[in-house]
Amino acid sequence: MTRTVLITGGTSGIGRAIAARFAADHAEVHITGRHADTVEQAAAELGVQGAVCDATDPGQVTELAARFSELDVLVNASGGLPQGTPGDGSALEAVLAQWQANLAQNLLGAVLTTTSVRDKLTSGGSVLSIGSIGAERGGGSYGAAKAALAAWNAALSAELGPLGITSNVISAGYIAGTNFFQGRLTDERQSALVAETHNKRPGTVEDIAETAYFLASPGARHITGQTLHVNGGAFTTR
Repeated sequence: MTRTVLITGGTSGIGRAIAARFAADHAEVHITGRHADTVEQAAAELGVQGAVCDATDPGQVTELAARFSELDVLVNASGGLPQGTPGDGSALEAVLAQWQANLAQNLLGAVLTTTSVRDKLTSGGSVLSIGSIGAERGGGSYGAAKAALAAWNAALSAELGPLGITSNVISAGYIAGTNFFQGRLTDERQSALVAETHNKRPGTVEDIAETAYFLASPGARHITGQTLHVNGGAFTTR
């Protein structure tokens, strides 16, 4: 039976790799992004369906949810470092803007999207959210938002579990091949991140995609309410 899969932030990086993995299994895959051109291009290249949606906008999320009658897998992959916050005003106003932007992008988008499709999730379905090692390791406002994502997931799992739906967070370490660092990752910093791993290699988007695919599989039905760390052992080094 063909599964219906929705992946927010599916135009690039981790989200795109997850979309490709489910598409390879002949699922009906839908991806979202905030920009029409990138959504159209990614959807065409992956052979999936695309929709423009800002996961932090309740109106756009409501319109997205209306596209589905049933949904088997939801992957909340949108997020990352905000590309800019308002620079005017006092120092405290700048701090507030930074924190609000990170909470919106890395927590509230997942909350809004999941809430909007909750009644459409099928028994045997899965909700997956992409977290970060930064939730436990000096991640500032970004890490705090990802930590809140994990706390929310634990409560969500308790609510969805009786309905036969699992809910988990995949906490990624350093993943090469994404635009997370927005071009600001130095060679020295990259080498340090790789050196922290036990297997001495960077993570790949395929590492996260395969983990997501497993967590949505029949073999993972008793795994729920968890934060799974996919970082090559780097989490244990501090």
